[in-house]
Amino acid sequence: MGHRKHSQPRRGSLAYLPRGRAKSMEARIRTWPDVEAEQPKLLGYAGFKAACMRIASIDDREKTPNFGKQLVGLGTVVVTPPMTIIGIRGYSKDRYGIDSTFDVYAKDLPKEISRLFKTKTDEKGLEKAEKSLGIIEELYAIAAILPRKAGLEQKKPYVFEVAVKGGDISKQFTFLKDLLGKEVKVDQVFQKGSEVDVAAITKGKGIEGPITRWGVKKKQHKSRKSVRALGTLGPISPATIMYSVPRAGQRGFHQRIQYNNRIMIVSNSQNDELKINPPGGYKHFGLVEGDYVILRGSIPGTYKRLVKLRAPVRPKLSKVTQPKILEIMV
Repeated sequence: MGHRKHSQPRRGSLAYLPRGRAKSMEARIRTWPDVEAEQPKLLGYAGFKAACMRIASIDDREKTPNFGKQLVGLGTVVVTPPMTIIGIRGYSKDRYGIDSTFDVYAKDLPKEISRLFKTKTDEKGLEKAEKSLGIIEELYAIAAILPRKAGLEQKKPYVFEVAVKGGDISKQFTFLKDLLGKEVKVDQVFQKGSEVDVAAITKGKGIEGPITRWGVKKKQHKSRKSVRALGTLGPISPATIMYSVPRAGQRGFHQRIQYNNRIMIVSNSQNDELKINPPGGYKHFGLVEGDYVILRGSIPGTYKRLVKLRAPVRPKLSKVTQPKILEIMV
């Protein structure tokens, strides 16, 4: 009796191997787009996924069948509390790669943030960092987001890097020096109608079998006793199981980046024109307070989870236009 061939997994699914649990609740961003601009600007922000809703808008995508017609689609609310710029980090490059050269931190920081850093930077530290700009290849802002400002109970802040692009290194350092210790709002980084990439940790599903995890085909009910199992794990020789064989294991709680999510609305909960909160608040989040953005479509992660917004590395829009919103159905 010959070996029964198993059905292959979905096309492109092997690109996500290994499908293990993410190491942290915070997604990493390791690639930032290049920006050709004279003035420096921040390329990232962070917020917390709050809720989903329906948005009625006019399709402004040219050369599409629905151009100029009304569309009703899904929208995701992301609460974006103020982001505090707590420090500056400079990277230099040698034959071994890129290394951190200096870290400069602000003096007066909130208690939740200051207790994470033992060292404080004085004016001499800024002067020393400014003298070493000749060997610096990249500058990053060290930013912090406080979950309590989004209405969550978590005390510990999220601290991460945000790339700064545009101009030369000296302009970028001056730009970050002016922001050091200050708060930045989301409308200072992204504008309505632009696109962003969303990085987050997806919902955890636990252990799943190969049918659900990889989408392989079930066997016939008369074939063997097992229906939701593979017919074979591979040939006799070599006596090993290849990595490409669909197996049971962890599904969900993976880091994923979703590209080109359009920002439909940038607003504040105090805006009387937009009634963003339903009576009693959202089921898994509560009331949305402060600044928020609404993205077209869905994004990875569950509610209350941190999501990072990044300037698109694969931009599709040639120009930024203001979306025409007709109605928000909460």
